[in-house]
Amino acid sequence: MGTPPGRWLQSWSTLRTPGEHLSCSSPCFEAPRAAVPVSVCPHQQRAVPQGIPFTPSPTPVPLRSPAACGGIMPGGVFLGWRKEARAPTRALLGWEMLGGGCLGAEHLPDPHCCSSVPSHGPGGRGGGKGLILPCPHAASVPPPQDIRNTVGNIPMEWYEDFPHIGYDLDGRKIYKPIRNKDELDKFLEKMENPDYWRTVQDKMTGADIKLTDEQVDLVQRLQKGQFGDVHFDPYEPAVDFFTHEVMIHPVTNRPADKRSFIPSLIEKEKVSKLVHAIKMGWIKPRKPKEDTPTYYDLWAHEDPNSILGRHKMHVPAPKMKLPGHEESYNPPPEYLLSEEEKLAWEQQEPAERKLNFIPQQYRCLRAVPAYPRFIQERFERCLDLYLCPRQRKMRVNVDPEDLIPKLPKPRDLQPFPTTQALVYRGHTSLVRCLSISPSGQWLASGSDDCTVRFWEVCTARCMKTLPVGGVVKSIAWNPNPTVCLVAVCVEQSVLLVNPCLGDKLLYGATDQVLESYTPPEEERVQPVQWLTATIEEHSKGIRLTVQHSKALKQVTWHGKGDYFATVVSDNSSMQVLIHQTSKRWSQNPFRKSKGLVQCVLFHPIRPYFFVATQRYVRVYNLLKQELTKKLMSNCKWVSSMAIHPGGDNVICGSYDSKLAWFDLDLSTRPYQLLRHHKKALRSVAFHKHYPLFASGSDDGTVIVCHGMVYNDLLQNPLLVPVKVLKGHALTLDLGVLDVLFHPTQPWVFSSGADGTVRLYT
Repeated sequence: MGTPPGRWLQSWSTLRTPGEHLSCSSPCFEAPRAAVPVSVCPHQQRAVPQGIPFTPSPTPVPLRSPAACGGIMPGGVFLGWRKEARAPTRALLGWEMLGGGCLGAEHLPDPHCCSSVPSHGPGGRGGGKGLILPCPHAASVPPPQDIRNTVGNIPMEWYEDFPHIGYDLDGRKIYKPIRNKDELDKFLEKMENPDYWRTVQDKMTGADIKLTDEQVDLVQRLQKGQFGDVHFDPYEPAVDFFTHEVMIHPVTNRPADKRSFIPSLIEKEKVSKLVHAIKMGWIKPRKPKEDTPTYYDLWAHEDPNSILGRHKMHVPAPKMKLPGHEESYNPPPEYLLSEEEKLAWEQQEPAERKLNFIPQQYRCLRAVPAYPRFIQERFERCLDLYLCPRQRKMRVNVDPEDLIPKLPKPRDLQPFPTTQALVYRGHTSLVRCLSISPSGQWLASGSDDCTVRFWEVCTARCMKTLPVGGVVKSIAWNPNPTVCLVAVCVEQSVLLVNPCLGDKLLYGATDQVLESYTPPEEERVQPVQWLTATIEEHSKGIRLTVQHSKALKQVTWHGKGDYFATVVSDNSSMQVLIHQTSKRWSQNPFRKSKGLVQCVLFHPIRPYFFVATQRYVRVYNLLKQELTKKLMSNCKWVSSMAIHPGGDNVICGSYDSKLAWFDLDLSTRPYQLLRHHKKALRSVAFHKHYPLFASGSDDGTVIVCHGMVYNDLLQNPLLVPVKVLKGHALTLDLGVLDVLFHPTQPWVFSSGADGTVRLYT
C-alpha cells in the first residue's frame, strides 16, 4: 500500500476490467478488493478498508447500473469480502462491496454521496459475510428486515412438518405465516380483496406477495410468448457491416499460409488408407437409391387388353335357381294348391310367399300358353345383376383328416380294463353305491333292498350281508389302512360299521379306538346326535349312529380317515356337515346356502373342500375359511364329481350327458367337455395310480378314458377315450348307477339298476 494517495485511484482503475469492478457513482472512493481493516466513509459513515486513501474521483467511473447487479438496498450498505482471487495480478483484490447506498422516502441519490453503489445481492459474486451500516439520509425510514431464505435450491417439502420454513442471513429461523383460513374465509377474501388475483405465495418464505404492475405485465408477456423486456425489439433492422458498403480494399489482407499451397501429409495418409480399403473390398460404393414417387397411379401398369387384367376383378353373377317340380306343366298332385291354400296365398304379402306363382296343370305341352311373367322376371333378374353387390367367396380346401386331432392309439395306452371278469349277484333291487377297502380285497355295495353286502373281490363271494332297514343312498370305506370302518347313509342316519373282515388285529384295534372315547365335561350343542349302538346293533357290526334331521344323500371321508362329510337333501344352510369321529363332534362349515348341493369331496393333499351345486363347483380353503375358486361347469345339472390324485384336476358328470374336465391351474372354465354318452351321467371316478378315469351313464355303458396329467405345467392334459364297457341291462330307464376303480389294479367296478355289480379287468 505504498502508492501515493493521489495516484491510487488511477492505478486501481487500470486494474479493473469492464463489468467486474463495482464502485459508487458519486465522487467517492473505489474500494480495493483486498481483505484489509475497515474504516468509515466520510459521507455516510460507511465501513471501508483502513489504510486506503479516500480521494474522491474527479469524475464518476461509468459502471453497470444497480439494477443489473442486483438492485439497491434502501437504508444501508452491505459490505462483503470475496473468498478467492480472480487473477494473479489481482491477488490482493478479493474484497468486494455488495450492497447499494441510501434511498430514503424523500431522498434522491446524492451526487456527493455513496448512495448508488451497485449490489450483487444474494446471487452476486460476493461470497463472504457482509454488514449493514445505517445511512444518515435514510434516518426517517426504518430499515426493513431482510427475510431472505438461505436454505438454497432444495425441495421445500422437506419443511412441511416443521414450524419454520428456513433460515435468514443471521441463521435465525423463518417461521411460517399463520394460515387458519377455512374455505369460507378464502371465498370472502376472493370476493372482497381486489388484489386477490395478483397475490401469490412465496414458496421460500410462505408469505403472500402482491405482484406489481410491472411483474403482472411481465407474466402476461411471457404467457403470450413475447420477450420479457419491453424495450427489446426482435425485429430491428440488421446491419451487415461487411456488405452494406462497397469497399475498395479487402477487409483483411493477410498473406496466405505456407500450408495452403503445400500438399498435406495427413490427407495423403487418409487417401492411402481409403485406397487400400477399396482394394481389399472393405469399402463398397453405395447403390443409388431408386427415387420412387410417394403417390403413384394405381392403374398405370394395367394392360386393358390382357385377359388377366380384364378378369382379375371379375366376380361371377350368382346362378338362378333351377326350376323344380312345381314349375312343371303337369306337376304331381301334391304340388297343386287347394282352394284354401290359394286363398291364403293371395292374402299373403309378396315377400312372405314361398312361391311367387301358383302351380298349374295342363293336359299336354301344346296347351301351355305364353308365360305372362316372363318380362317381369327378366327385369328383376337384370336389377339383381345391376344393383345387388357381389361377394367373392373364398373357398379353402381343407383335408377333413387334418381337422381331427392326432390322438395316440388305444393299444399304446394300456393297461386299462377291457373285459368283464366277474359278476356279483345277490341284491334284489338296484345297486346305488359302491366302495372298496384300501387294500383292495373287500368290496361294499348298497342297494334299494335295504341291505349292505360285503364281497370278496377276487372270488365274487358275499362275505356278509347287513340289513339296515332303509334305502342305502351312499357308502364310503375309510381310506385309512389302519382302520376298518365303513360309513353308510341310510335315510336320516349315518351308520359307522365295522365289517370285521380281514385281519383280526386290524378290526379289533378299530373297536378299541371307538371305545376309548371320553365324553367332554360340558355337553356341546351340535346339529346332529351321536348315538352308541345297542347290543343288537353291535352284534351286526354297527358301532355308531349319527342321527340327522333330514334325509341324507352322500357321505365322503377325508384322506386321513378321521373326518367325514355328509350332504343332506335340504336347501337350507345345514346341507353340508363335517363330522370328527375321534371327538364325536359335528359342525356346519357354511352360514348360508349357495344353492342345492349335489356332492362334496375333500382335496387329497391340501386343506380344500369341494362343493358341487347344480351348475357350479366351489372350492373352499378350510384353514383360511374363504372361497378360493368358483368353477363354472357349463352344464345344466351336475350329478357327480371326482378329484385327480394330484389334486389339480377335477371331473364333473352331469345329467345332460356331459363330462367336464377342469384344470385348476388353467382356468375356472372346463378345459374340455366330453359328450361320449347318450344319456345322463350317474357317476365318475379317477384311478389312484393309473392315468385312467371312467364314467357311468343311464345308457348302460361305462366309458374308460386315458387322462394323462403331465408334470410340465406348459403341457395340457391328454384325454383319450380308450374303451366302452357294456354288460348292464337297462331297468326302469336306468343303467349304470356307480363306477369305482380298484386301488392298485387297472380294474373298474360298476353297479347297475339290474341289481348286479360287475368287475372289468
